[in-house]
Formats: sequence, C-alpha cells, structure tokens
Amino acid sequence: CFFFSAVEGPSEWHKAYPIAQGNRQSPIDIDSARAVYDPNLQPLVISYESCTSLSISNTGHSVMVEFEDTDDRTAISGGPFQNPFRLKQFHFHWGTTHSQGSEHTIDGKPFPCELHLVHWNARKYATFGEAAAAPDGLAVVGVFLEIGKEHTSMNRLTDALYMVKFKGTKAQFRGFNPKCLLPLSLDYWTYLGSLTTPPLNESVTWIVLKEPIRISVKQLEKFRMLLFTGEEDQRIQMADNFRPPQPLKGRIVRASFKA
Repeated sequence: CFFFSAVEGPSEWHKAYPIAQGNRQSPIDIDSARAVYDPNLQPLVISYESCTSLSISNTGHSVMVEFEDTDDRTAISGGPFQNPFRLKQFHFHWGTTHSQGSEHTIDGKPFPCELHLVHWNARKYATFGEAAAAPDGLAVVGVFLEIGKEHTSMNRLTDALYMVKFKGTKAQFRGFNPKCLLPLSLDYWTYLGSLTTPPLNESVTWIVLKEPIRISVKQLEKFRMLLFTGEEDQRIQMADNFRPPQPLKGRIVRASFKA
C-alpha cells in the first residue's frame, strides 16, 4: 500500500483505522508558549553504549534501521518513565522541499526532516507487538533535522541509502550507534500520543527534543532518492512521508525546561 498518496494518504486513514480520529493522535503542533514546565520531569537518560544495529531497510514509507533488542543495554530511561524502554528501530520523515518534512511542528513551523527513535517497555510487555498495542508500551524520541553543515556521523547512514532504494529491500547495517544522531541538549517536550502511520495505535509517550541537529543539503537529498515503490513498479520518489499535525483534544504538553 502506498501510505502517502492522494488516494490513500493520511486524510483517508480513518476509513480503515477509525482510531485516526481518536483523542491522542500524533503528531501535533507544539505551541511552546502553552507547554507547561514540569519540575518533576527527570532528565532523559540515553544509554546507547552497545551498538546493536542489525539492518537498514526500505519499508515502503520510510527508511528504517533495526536493533537487537534482547536486553536493556540500548535503552532510554528517566524523563517521564518509570521503566527503561529498549530501542527497537529508528526511521525518518522528510519533505520534497526544505520547507516541510517533519511530523511535529514547533509554533507552526515544520523542519525539513524528523528522526524517530522507537523504544518499547520490555519490563512490562513480552514482545514489541504487545507493547505497541498498550497505552504505556512505546516511547518515541523525536529529533528535528535542519539544513546546515554536513553531519559527519550521518554519512555512514546516507551512504548506505542506495542499497535500499526500492520498497521491501534490506541490507546488513551493523555497529551504527544512534547516539551520534542526538543533539547536545536533551531538553524535551513530552505528551501522550500515537504511532503516526497505520495502525496509529495510541501507545506512544512522545519525547520531542527541543534542539535540532544539522545535516547538509547533499545528505538530505540522498533521502529523496529513495522510492515508495518496488523494483518492478513505476518509480515514485519517497518524500513528504509525514502525517500532518493532529488536534490536541485537550492534551497537555509538558516541558522539561523553563521557557
């Protein structure tokens, strides 16, 4: 299925997935002035010491790097969480032009790209699938990417994209530590939300980092060379693979920092 086409794109998802019109859907626009500073929020602790990346793949709606998730060595904790959450995968959303691409927006402003690091609550749930269906099962860290100078550590990733140009392709991708994709400051906003692609489960505690990272135009253009389509199909460029912001429906966005 081609998630982001006019025919079956985000505005049509509710037909097959009624939860698309639920009360805690993501992404959202974060209104920085209305976010509530919460002094009880702990600093986010990101332990990505052991690089357990396995593969890189084209899912047909993004590019994803998957991790070995048999123990808590690659996990996040602190923040709003009681338990550590294990890293399962990360993927990106980006635009056809620099003026759009991110899923979350800040004060109405989109970024050209957004990275999502997806973690699950392995203390409470037996499998990722079980966690993905539970209201406290997943934790996703969102990182904004803006255009600037080249991001050296990102080259290993952008240089691997040619191997997964087509939908359904996968290549080995070991020893990549996603710690290099995080900004210096781990100040964040947090709110209760959902997956941003079908099945749109309302199972995600979002951690959206305030500080973006920078990548070069050349690096971003490598993402735009990927295709939504398989080798046999007519080629459709993978871009604008983001869901627009959803209604807040009374949710509070908390900030770990004073504005």
